[in-house]
Amino acid sequence: MKKIIKSVMSVTAMAALLASCNNQSPKMDEPTEVSSNSTAGISVGYIELDTLLAHYEFTKSTTAELEKKSNNARNTMTTKSKQLESNVANFQNKLQNNGFASREQAENAQAALQREQNNLVALQQRLENELASEQAKLLQAFQDSLDNFLADYNKDKKYDIILNKAAVLYAEKKHDITQDVINGMNKRYSKSAKK
Repeated sequence: MKKIIKSVMSVTAMAALLASCNNQSPKMDEPTEVSSNSTAGISVGYIELDTLLAHYEFTKSTTAELEKKSNNARNTMTTKSKQLESNVANFQNKLQNNGFASREQAENAQAALQREQNNLVALQQRLENELASEQAKLLQAFQDSLDNFLADYNKDKKYDIILNKAAVLYAEKKHDITQDVINGMNKRYSKSAKK
């Protein structure tokens, strides 16, 4: 008897479930309706991060600084590479013209060139690592600055969510707070730069 009751209940539940589905599923090209209650009261803002990076005075100055260091490193490497090439050419010229007094002297000169090349490779790696480390520090400083600013900014604005526009497929322009954030961060940065 209990088995029959359980069977009838499960069949009734399945029938009710199927009836509620009404055998209609949304089609791909038909928009699905979202209940207006699902987003009621949620305040959303977004920032165009590329625009912020381009107009934030901190990133402008640090990018210029980093570019200057990169150019200096490139110039150093170019100068040292040309010097090595010149030394190699002199060595080959001297070797072809029997300019070495002994085989041992030629081997010593060749070993010195190899050390010079190894030093150049080590210098290049050190400069690249320094630049990468500097860039990582600047990115972290930017992220910290943005996080701190948004925490203060949002005390008044009361956004539930602030998004990066790049991660959003569509957003109405009224939710764009980029210029407001740029102005606020630049104001804060100029105050800290004056100190």
